[in-house]
Amino acid sequence: MPGGDPERGWPCWWYLRVDGLAQNERLTLDLAGSNLPARNNGKSTGKPLAAYWAMPERATFSTDGKTWRHTAPGKRDDGRIRYEITGDGGPLWIAWGPPFTPRDTDDLLAFAAKTLPAARPFDLARTREGRPVRGLCVSEATNAAPPGIWIHARQHAWESGSSWVARGLVEWLVSADADAQWLRQHAELFIVPIMDVDNVATGNGGKEANPRDHNRDWDDQPVYPEVAAAQKQLRAFIKAGRCDIFLDLHNPGPGDPTFFYTLDNALLKEPMITQRDRFIQFAYGRISKIKPLIPMSNQPKTTGASYHPLWRNISANWGCMNGNPHTVSLCLETIWNYQNCTTEGYRAVGKNLGLAIADFQRGKLAAK
Repeated sequence: MPGGDPERGWPCWWYLRVDGLAQNERLTLDLAGSNLPARNNGKSTGKPLAAYWAMPERATFSTDGKTWRHTAPGKRDDGRIRYEITGDGGPLWIAWGPPFTPRDTDDLLAFAAKTLPAARPFDLARTREGRPVRGLCVSEATNAAPPGIWIHARQHAWESGSSWVARGLVEWLVSADADAQWLRQHAELFIVPIMDVDNVATGNGGKEANPRDHNRDWDDQPVYPEVAAAQKQLRAFIKAGRCDIFLDLHNPGPGDPTFFYTLDNALLKEPMITQRDRFIQFAYGRISKIKPLIPMSNQPKTTGASYHPLWRNISANWGCMNGNPHTVSLCLETIWNYQNCTTEGYRAVGKNLGLAIADFQRGKLAAK
C-alpha cells in the first residue's frame, strides 16, 4: 500500500525500485489502498482515503529511471489492483505516475538556460525544511513593463502530471517556434514546476496537509514561504497593472477529463469574466485537438463557498479577488487516469497551453 504521513497529505502516491529481476522475469505488483485515516476539508475524516486515488488504471514504470512508460491495465480484485511488468535484467522503477522531482526541475532549468539566454532560473524561496523552490523567468520583451504571466504546478505533491505539463510548456517556450518567440517578445513569464517541494522530496501526498496545504494557504499570513514569495511577485504585477494571467496546474479526480476550475461569476466583475472565458476557449481549442487524444471538457467547474471551507485561500481564487480587473486566474486540471496520459501526453498539454496563451495575448494586443 502507499506510504506517506496523512498529516502531510493524502497517502495515495507511491514510487519504488525493484532489483534482482532476471531478463524476461515477470513481476506482479499487488497494491491496496492506505489503511490510515486521511484528512479532508481541513480536518481528519477518521477513515482511510478511497483506494481508487492510489490505483491508476495503468501504473508507470522505467528501466533507467528517466524514460517512463505505462504498464498494461491492472487487474482489480476485491479492493486491490495487480500490475504486471517484465524485467530486463536490471533495476526497475515503478510508480503511481511519472515521477518529477526537484532534480528534474534543476535539469529542466539548466536545459532552458542553455537553450535560450533570455531564460533565467531563479530561487523563489526556501521551504520550511530548507529546500529551494526553483523557477524560470523568460522574456525578450523590450517594453519595460510587459504583461506578467505566472504559472506554477504541484501545489499538491502527488499530482506529478502537473509538473510534466509545466515541463512541456517550458520546452516549447524556449524553442524556435514562431509563436513561442512572439510570446517571449510580448510578455514576462514565470514558471515554477514544483511548489510543494518538501512533500515531493519526502514522498508525501501534500493535498489536505495539516494545518493546510499549499492551495489552501493563499491568505495574508501564509504558512509556506514559497506561497508568500509567489504572492509578493504577483502583487508587484498587480501594483503595476500588468497581472495578465495566473495559472495553477493540477491533476483532478481519477474519472475526470481535463478541465478548468473557475471562481463563480457572481463573485467576479467585467472585464474579468469575458477575458477568462476567452482564454478558456483558446485553451480548449488547442488542448482538445491534441493527438493522441487528451480528453478535455469545455465546461469549467467552480470553486466557491460550497467547494471547500478555505475556498477564499485557493490560489486561483486569490488571483481573481486580488488581481487587476483584466486578470485571468484559473486552475487547469489535466487528466491522469487515461491511456494517453504519458510524459509525452502531459508535455503536449504544456505546449498547447503555451500556444493558447500566445493566441490569447495576441488577440488582446490586436484589440487595442
